[in-house]
Amino acid sequence: MGNYNLTKLQKKVKKELDADRYHHTLGVKYTAAALAMCYGADLESAQVAGLLHDCAKCIPNDRKIRMCKERQIEITKVELDAPYLLHSKLGACLAQEKYGVEDPEILGAIQWHTTGRPNMTTLEKIIFTADYIEPHRFKAHNLAYVRKLAFHDLNLAVCQILEDTLHYLDSGQGEIDPMSRSAFRYYHNLFYETEDKGDSLTT
Repeated sequence: MGNYNLTKLQKKVKKELDADRYHHTLGVKYTAAALAMCYGADLESAQVAGLLHDCAKCIPNDRKIRMCKERQIEITKVELDAPYLLHSKLGACLAQEKYGVEDPEILGAIQWHTTGRPNMTTLEKIIFTADYIEPHRFKAHNLAYVRKLAFHDLNLAVCQILEDTLHYLDSGQGEIDPMSRSAFRYYHNLFYETEDKGDSLTT
C-alpha cells in the first residue's frame, strides 16, 4: 500500500506521547493488526492507523482548540465543552501533515476512532474496536465479552462498544458526541430492527 516505515513512524510518534499513551498505542497497533488478519483488511494500513490514532492526544486542550481553528477544522459545541474529543479530528490532520499519510481510509480510521460513525469502513471499525479492547485496557464494561466478540462479528462488537460507551457517558461520566448516538442507532438497527419496519417508514 503506502510502503510506510513502521519502525520510523513508531519512534516518531513515541516522542509525542506520554508513557501510558505510548503503551496503549502499541496495544492498538498490535490488536488492529490481529483484527486486520481476521477480516482481510490491509495489515500495513491497520498498523499505521493504530500507531497514529492518538497522535494528538497529549496536546494540551487549549492548544488543540487553537490548532483546529488554525486548520479550519470544525469545532462543535460538544467538542468546545470537551476539547479532548478533538484529538481524533486533529490527529487525522496531523497524520497527513506531520507523518505523511495520504490514504483517506487511514485518515478516516483516525478521525472516527473515538465517536464512531454510521456505516464505517472495515478499517474504521477495526481501529475503533482495537482502541477499546487492546490488552492494556481493563476498566471497560463487558470487556472480556467484547474481546471475544470482536473476532467473531465486527459489526456486533462495534454495536456493543457503542452501547456500553453511551451507557457509561449517560451516567454522567463525560460528554456525548451526537455522532456516537447516530453510530449506535445505525449498528443497532443492523441487528435489532423490527421485521415490520416498513410500517414505520410510511408514517
